[in-house]
Amino acid sequence: MSETDPFGAVRELTVDGESYKMADLTVLEEQGLCDLDSLPVSIRVLLEAVLRNVDGERITEADVRNAASWEPDVPDVEVPFNPSRIVLQDLTGVPAVVDLAAMRSAAERAGEDPTIVEPEIPADLVIDHSVQVDYFGSDDAYEKNVEMEYERNAERYKAIKWAQQAFDDFEVVPPGTGIVHQVNLEHLGRVVHNREIDGEQWLLPDTLVGTDSHTPMINGIGVVGWGVGGIEAEAALLGQPITMTLPEVVGVELTGDLPEGATATDLVLHITEKLRQVGVVDKFVEFYGPGVSQLSVADRATIANMSPEHGCTVSMFPADEKTLEYLELTGREDDHIELVEEYLDAQGLFGEHDPEFTETVEFDLGEVEPSLAGHKKPHSRIPMGDLDEHFPTLLAEEGVIDSGAAEGDGGLVTDTHQPDLNETVPVTLDDGTEVDIGHGSVLVSAITSCTNTSNPSVMVAAGLLARNAAELGLDVPDHVKTSLAPGSKVVTEYLEQADLLDDLEALGYHVVGYGCTTCIGNAGPLAEPIEAAIDEHDLWTTSVLSGNRNFEARIHPKIRANYLASPPLVVAYGLAGRMDIDLETDPLGTDEAGEPVYLEDIWPDPEEIHRTIHDNVSPELFEEKYASVFEGDERWEALEAPTGDVYEWDEESTYIREPPFFKDFPLEEPGVEDIADARCLMTLGDTVTTDHISPAGPFGEDLPAGQWLKDHGVEPHEFNTYGARRGNHEVMMRGTFANVRIENEMLDDVEGGYTNHHPSGEETTVYDASMRYQEEDTPLVVMSGIEFGTGSSRDWAAKGTDLLGIRATIAESYERIYRDNLVGMGVLPLQFQDGDSWESLGLDGSEFFEIHGLEDGLEPNDELTVVAEDDDGSVTEFDVTAQVNTPAAVEYVENGGVLHLVLRRLLAE
Repeated sequence: MSETDPFGAVRELTVDGESYKMADLTVLEEQGLCDLDSLPVSIRVLLEAVLRNVDGERITEADVRNAASWEPDVPDVEVPFNPSRIVLQDLTGVPAVVDLAAMRSAAERAGEDPTIVEPEIPADLVIDHSVQVDYFGSDDAYEKNVEMEYERNAERYKAIKWAQQAFDDFEVVPPGTGIVHQVNLEHLGRVVHNREIDGEQWLLPDTLVGTDSHTPMINGIGVVGWGVGGIEAEAALLGQPITMTLPEVVGVELTGDLPEGATATDLVLHITEKLRQVGVVDKFVEFYGPGVSQLSVADRATIANMSPEHGCTVSMFPADEKTLEYLELTGREDDHIELVEEYLDAQGLFGEHDPEFTETVEFDLGEVEPSLAGHKKPHSRIPMGDLDEHFPTLLAEEGVIDSGAAEGDGGLVTDTHQPDLNETVPVTLDDGTEVDIGHGSVLVSAITSCTNTSNPSVMVAAGLLARNAAELGLDVPDHVKTSLAPGSKVVTEYLEQADLLDDLEALGYHVVGYGCTTCIGNAGPLAEPIEAAIDEHDLWTTSVLSGNRNFEARIHPKIRANYLASPPLVVAYGLAGRMDIDLETDPLGTDEAGEPVYLEDIWPDPEEIHRTIHDNVSPELFEEKYASVFEGDERWEALEAPTGDVYEWDEESTYIREPPFFKDFPLEEPGVEDIADARCLMTLGDTVTTDHISPAGPFGEDLPAGQWLKDHGVEPHEFNTYGARRGNHEVMMRGTFANVRIENEMLDDVEGGYTNHHPSGEETTVYDASMRYQEEDTPLVVMSGIEFGTGSSRDWAAKGTDLLGIRATIAESYERIYRDNLVGMGVLPLQFQDGDSWESLGLDGSEFFEIHGLEDGLEPNDELTVVAEDDDGSVTEFDVTAQVNTPAAVEYVENGGVLHLVLRRLLAE
C-alpha cells in the first residue's frame, strides 16, 4: 500500500508472455467497496481512471471511494476524471492552440520557462471542419475545394503546424484525410492502451474527451469519451482533472430487429426523439439487451454519435465480440486485438452485462420507420410519409401562408409578390439554365457528416439507390446543390471498388472534400440568382443532409428549413427536388418512357447491400488509407510554419491574434463579489443554441465582424467563416450573439444580433451596446428560457460571452457543455427556480439587476438572490441557483476561469 496505491490495486497481467501493470478493479470488490457486476460498464471505466490516477493530491483515496459508491440512487459526490487522450478538430483546436500559445507568452513575460505550459496527455488534432463546398457536381470539385481551403486557411494551418513541433505528444491529421470522429473510430481509437508510464508498461482503457460534441461516437466501440468545450479540454490537456458529479446512468434495453427498409439513421432519429422525451441531460446512457447484438458496430457508432442530440453525456455500447471483429476489419493489429480482449475480460469490461441502472427505457427496434428530423431541431422526428403534411403546416405556423393553405387552397397572408405553396418562380442561372423554385424546393442535398459516412450500410445503400435511379433515367434538378463528403478515404475506395461512385457522380454527388462540410455550415454559396429569388419572394426553401445538426441558419443563412435523413433518402429527396411530398405515395420523377418512378422502385435490396459490403470493405483498405494519416499531401508539406517554443504573434494578422485573457495577468486570485447596477444585454427565448450564440458559418460586411475585417483591409469575398476566424478574438467577440436568426425579445419582429441600450433606448448591435456598457463600467447579464446553449461544443460561445462583459446568465435550464464552458470562463450560469422565467416574473430586460449572496464566497449549487428594479422604482426579487456544481468549478469562477487557475498554479510551481 502507498499514497499512490492505497488499495494495493496495481497488479500484473501477462498476455502472450508479456507482463503489464494494471489498476485492477476486482481488488475494490474484494475489499467490499463495490459490486462490479451491479455497476454500469461506463461507471467501471470511470472508476478505473480514478483508481489508476491516485496521486494523493489532485486525486485521493476518498475520490476512489466516491466513484465506487455508485448505485442507482446516485450519491451526491464528485469524481475527478483524467482521460487517456484528447481529440480536437480544427475549428475548436485552433482556439486551443492559440490559448496555449498565449499561456506560454504569459509565462515568458512572468520570467518563467514558457515550456511549463506543456500537454501532459496525448492529443490528436484532425483538420476537418474548414473545407467548404465552393465547387460541386464535377470531377475536379475535390481538388478545387482543397485549393480554396488552403488559400483561405494557410495562416491557421501554419499555427497548427507550429503547435505540432512546439508541444510533445501533439499529433495532427492534415486536411483532406477525413472527419475527426470517423478517423477516431476507424484508426485513433484503441479500446485499450498499451502505454509506457514512468518506464513501465501499463494497460489501461482508452478514454478521451474531445472538443466536438459528437466525440461520443467512440462509445460505439466501448470507449468512454464525450465532448467538452475547448476550455475544459485545454485544462485536461494540462493535467487538470475534469471534475464531475457522479452521473445517473439510464439503461436502454434494445429488443427486436430493424424492419426491412429502415436504416441506422432512421433508428438513431427514433432514439433521439425517445431520449429527449425521457430527459437524459447530464446523464450517461448505456445500451443493453438482445437487440444490441443485432446492431453492427457501425450502427452502434451512428447512435452514439448523436449523444448531444439525445441530451446525454455518453451513449455507451460495452465492448463485445462484434467490437473485436470491427477492430480486425479496420486494420488493427492481431496482437493488439488479443490484448484488448484479455485486458477487458480481466477487468470485467467485456461482453454482455446485466448491471443496475438509475432508470431503464425499453426500445423495440421493430418500431423503426423511415424518418427525417427537422425543420430546425435534430430531435424533431418526422415520419417520411408525413412530410407532405408537415411542410404546409410549418408554413402556416410561421405565418407564410394562411391555415387554409395547409389544407390545399394556397391562401396567402403576406405580400402579393410571394408565391403560394404550390407556385414557383423562374430563375435564370449564370450559365443560362432556367430553373423554377418555390416554397419547399430542395436547394442543398448533401451526403455528409461523421454520423452516417462511417456506416457502410447507409453509404452503400445511397450508391445502390443512385445506380437504380440512373438506370431508370432519373436525374437531380438543376436547382439542387449536390455533394458527397466522405468521412474517410476508405469510403471513397469501397464505393469505387463496388462501381457505385460513378453512379453517385452521375447524379451530381461528386466527392467535394473529406470533412464536415454542409453539417458544420460549410455548404458554400448558392447560385446568386437563387439567393436573390429567395430574398425577393421570401421563400422557405430546404436542405436535406445526412448530418446531425440542422439548427437555424447553420446549413445556409438563406435556407429556412433543414432536414436530417439517411444517405439514400438524401439522394431520393435530391431527385425529387422538393421536401413537401410523400415519398411513400408520390413519384420521384418519370423514367425515359414518361412513366412515374417511385421510391420503392429504386430502393436497394437489403441482401444486395450486405453482399456489396462483404465483397468490398476489407482490412486492407483501412491499412492502406491510414498508413500515412499524419503525413498530409504536398500542400501540407509546403506550408512554412513558425518554429520555437513561443509563438511569434503578428499584430497585422486577421486570423491568429494573441487573446486578451492572459495579458496583464494577476498572480492573485480575483475571487467573486456581488454584482450591482447590471444591465440586461438580451432577453432570449427557448432553445437558443450555441449556433445562435457563436455562429460558425459565413457572415457579411454589414455585421460588426465584417466591418472589423473591412477596416483591416479584408475584402468580403475573403471573410471566410466565423469558424475559420476563431483564432481572432476581435472577430469572434463581434460575432457573439450575432446569428442572423437569433431573436432578442427586447425588440419586436427583429432577427439578428441587435439589442436596446439602456437607459437611452437606442437600438444597436449587441457588440456595440456591449462596448458602450463597458465604457460606462456597467456589468451585464443575459436572460434566457430552457435549453440555453444546446448544440455544438463552442468555446467561443463562452469566451465571447465573457469578452462582451457578461458577468452572469440567467436561464430556465442549460445544456451541459455550454454551462461548463461558462464556468470555465468565470461567467456565472444562474438558473431560475422551477416555474420561474423572466416572462413569468414580469421582466422585460430594461431593469437594473443586482445579484446577492456572493460576498461571503461561492459554494457549489449556491442559492443566490437577484433583485431587478425598473425605471419606476418597482422591485422584483427572485431566487436562482448557481449552476456551479463542484468545488473545482467554484475555483474556476473564483479565478476568472479554469485556464487562469492552471496558469497560476504553473507559475507558482
